[in-house]
Amino acid sequence: MTVGSWTSVEALAGETRTIVIDSISGEPLGGASVFDRKGGMLGTCSPKGALPFVPAGAYPVTVRCLGYAERVIDSGAEAEVRLKELSRELPEVVVDARRNEVLHMLAYVREYSTLSTYTDTVILYRDKWVDFMLPQRGKKKFKGWRMPRVLSSKSYYRFTNGSGMDSVSDRFNQHFSWSDWVGVVDRVPVPPRLIDSCNAVDTVFGKYSPTETWRKKGNDVSLDVNVLADTVSRHWMPDMSLFFRNNIDFECVKVRYRFTDALVSDYLSASGLTGISVNIESNGRGRDMFQFNRRDEPFFVSTYAEIYFADKEYVSLKEAKEWEKFSFNQIDFGLLPLPDEVPELQPDIAGLIARVGNIDHDGLRIATEPDRRLAGLDLTPLTLKQRILKRLKGLAARVGSGGGTYNNSYNSR
Repeated sequence: MTVGSWTSVEALAGETRTIVIDSISGEPLGGASVFDRKGGMLGTCSPKGALPFVPAGAYPVTVRCLGYAERVIDSGAEAEVRLKELSRELPEVVVDARRNEVLHMLAYVREYSTLSTYTDTVILYRDKWVDFMLPQRGKKKFKGWRMPRVLSSKSYYRFTNGSGMDSVSDRFNQHFSWSDWVGVVDRVPVPPRLIDSCNAVDTVFGKYSPTETWRKKGNDVSLDVNVLADTVSRHWMPDMSLFFRNNIDFECVKVRYRFTDALVSDYLSASGLTGISVNIESNGRGRDMFQFNRRDEPFFVSTYAEIYFADKEYVSLKEAKEWEKFSFNQIDFGLLPLPDEVPELQPDIAGLIARVGNIDHDGLRIATEPDRRLAGLDLTPLTLKQRILKRLKGLAARVGSGGGTYNNSYNSR
C-alpha cells in the first residue's frame, strides 16, 4: 500500500489527518507519541500513523518515536511527517568466561506523566538513572532485578487549574507514575520469518487485534507490543498484573523495544537492547488517589517514558552482589554523559526545570509560621492496641482530630 493510500484512508470522514511515516520506507509509524507545546502528552498515532486530535492552541507539537529523531510540527497543514531513523553503534561488550554470570545494565530514563481531573492538572517531568541486573540461566543463588532500581531521580511538577493557578514544585504527596513498572526482557523468542531475512515484518494477532509487530532492518530489530490486545500479552509486563486485576481501567498500555546486534540463534539477548518506550493511560492509579481532590471525582493518569541504555557489562556473581549493596549517594549522576540519542528538551520543559530550580526552599521553611498547638506534644505514633484503648476511654475527643494517631501530654501509656 502506498503512502498516498494511507492518507486517503484517514480522509474518508472528510478530514485529512497528518500521518507519521519512516523517511526512507514510507511505512506508517503507528504508536508514535505526540506532545503539545507545554510538554503534555496528547496521545499516540493510530496503527496507520495518523496523528491524534491536536487542538489549534497546542502547536507546535513534538512527535517522538523510539529509534527515530523527533520532529516538531508548527501546524496541522503538513500531510506527512517523515521521521529519520537513528543509527547507533553499540560499544563492544567484552565477555569473559569467568565473569559471564550476570549482565549489569545502566540506563537513563525520561518520563512525562499527567494527572488530571475536571478542574485540576498536574504535569510531571522526571529524569533518573536506573540499573538492572540479569543473571544468566542456571544462576539460582542470585535473582537480580528486571525492574528499574532508581539510583538518582529529579522530579519537576507543574500545577494548574481552571481558576488560573500556575505553580511549580519538586515535591508532590501523590505517586501517579507508571514508569517504575517497566522492566527489561531477555531471551525473547523471534518469529521464524525474521531469523533468516535481512529485512522483514511480522505481526502476531491477539483475539481481536494485533498484539505484536516485529520489524527487522539489517541488524536492528524493533518490537511494538499492545499489552491490552490480549491477556496473553501481559507477560511482557508481568509486574503490572496486579493492577490489571485491581479494577483500574486501562485505556492504553503499549511498549516498544529496540535491539541492535541482539539476535542469538532464534532469540534476542538483552545485551543488544538499546531502548524502551512505554505509553500507559488509565482512569485512576494506585491506592488512595481520591484524596487528591474530591473522593467521587474521576481522575485520569497518563505516563510516557523512554529508557536509554548507557552501559552494559557482564560481571561475576561476587561483583553483582557487591553492586547490590553499593551506596550510590557518593556519585553525582549529573556529571554522567547522556546517551547519544537522547533528544533536547522541549522549551517548556526546560522552562519548568528552571522555575523549579529557582525555588528558595530554605526561605520558604523559615517564613512558615510553626503550629504552636504542637508544642510540647509527644508525637510518637501509637500502636494499634493503644489506639483502641484510647478510643474506649473516650480520650479522642480531648485531643482533637489527631488524638487517635499520636501520643500527647494527656495520654499515658
